[in-house]
Amino acid sequence: MITLRSSTRRLGGARESFLLCSQCLHRTHPLLPVTSRFPSFSRFQSSIARQPAPSSLNKAYFSSNKGETSTVPQPGLFTSLSPRNSSHHPAREESSPSTSTTRSQPELPHRRRKRLKESAAQGHVAEPVIPPDASAQLSNFSSALPKTSLRRKLAAFLALTKPRLSFLILLSTTSAYGMYPISTLLTLDPSMAPLPTLSTSTLTFLYLTSGTFLSSCSANTLNMVLEPKYDALMSRTRNRPLVRGLVTRRAAVIFAIATAALGLGLLSLGTNPTVTGLSAANIALYAFVYTPMKRIHVINTWVGAVVGAIPPMMGWVAAAGQTATTGHDTWRDMLFSEDSIGGWLLAGILFAWQFPHFNALSHTIREEYKRAGYKMLCWTNPARNARVALRYSVLMFPLSIGLWWFGTVGHGFLVSSTVANGWLVKEAYRFWKHQGTSGTARGLFWASIWQLPILLVGGLVTKKGLWDGVWRNAFGPLPEDEDDDYVYYGEVSFGEAVGESPGPKSSAVS
Repeated sequence: MITLRSSTRRLGGARESFLLCSQCLHRTHPLLPVTSRFPSFSRFQSSIARQPAPSSLNKAYFSSNKGETSTVPQPGLFTSLSPRNSSHHPAREESSPSTSTTRSQPELPHRRRKRLKESAAQGHVAEPVIPPDASAQLSNFSSALPKTSLRRKLAAFLALTKPRLSFLILLSTTSAYGMYPISTLLTLDPSMAPLPTLSTSTLTFLYLTSGTFLSSCSANTLNMVLEPKYDALMSRTRNRPLVRGLVTRRAAVIFAIATAALGLGLLSLGTNPTVTGLSAANIALYAFVYTPMKRIHVINTWVGAVVGAIPPMMGWVAAAGQTATTGHDTWRDMLFSEDSIGGWLLAGILFAWQFPHFNALSHTIREEYKRAGYKMLCWTNPARNARVALRYSVLMFPLSIGLWWFGTVGHGFLVSSTVANGWLVKEAYRFWKHQGTSGTARGLFWASIWQLPILLVGGLVTKKGLWDGVWRNAFGPLPEDEDDDYVYYGEVSFGEAVGESPGPKSSAVS
């Protein structure tokens, strides 16, 4: 720290300052009054004391560290002339941290990620991998708006729906609907219902998506209604709208009832009673079985996996209802017939996917689950938590092969599913080997995030017969379709069966 030294110090210090004449002092410092040619030391000292320090003096200018300023007022211009101040006191010139102008800059996101990754690799701390909760983000957005704003209320109610989870449910439902193999072959049975047209399929699809989304909104809202005091104990959920008071409990209950009634009504109107029943059962299972069971037993994770497996079955049954024959469209036929195998395989994939995804996610906040009283494997039995994640990751292979084996998807699905499942199993093995440390929880979490869309979209792209239909529409019938105009059964042709005159080839016997 550089301090201002009196020019009289150069001439001998305070003890010899009285030897200077007033003219010399006035020449050096014109602000000093000239009272006498040879003033006494006492008069000189009193004159200095009465002289105020210049207000234009910038104390920070004399600091060697531009980021710090002294908290002790700088001495007067000739304070060193006083015997009491003749010695230098460095302690008075030290800066106080409380008034320092240096401010700690916020850590940049990429530097924070790098620091956490390095710390996790050294095993010092558990690396957080959970993205910000969508409900919490919407709650923050809602709270920043005026209380009378309509956008504030809409954002708060949208936060109740858990948008990311609802989108995942929609993806699994619509993918199963699109993968259902609707037959394009004619049949001799006159009682067979006509094949669905593009307009009817589109209408059913719209009813299915809107009804499923509203039903999911109802289930997620009821989940928040039943546990706001526990959500307040976890950093990931403490910003949800009910915890922050953005929505009242009564308004949330009304919203849940309204969305459930509207969603189930749309499903009943546009699909079939089996889909409606599955959706209603899923709302009850998620809100009134899974939610309270989280504080009772670790089996809640398996119950939650069943909740995630029902939406693809809903999409499969909705597509099956369009081609069901009269008298053969009961819930038993749609759920337990030979044609429902593909739906069960898709439901199995969603069931198995829950474990590597949730076990990796919960590992990063296991202490918060413990503090909130939730019975989760991540803290009750971490070793089993890792084993379960690996076990169900491996199960993805036979389930994916089963879709191809039973004719739901084509050969290309074997390639895409093998790559995606291999990536998931690799990260699950690392997660099990390192027990979630060294960034393995993060790796498994993001592998599960990408693996499921690859499977579902890959199944849609490689759907059995999809590209045959595209080829037929673009270039005409396939070579195997260019056969005789009639299909013969014994000695009677199809043309004769419907009353047409036999063609030139009617005498042929198959």
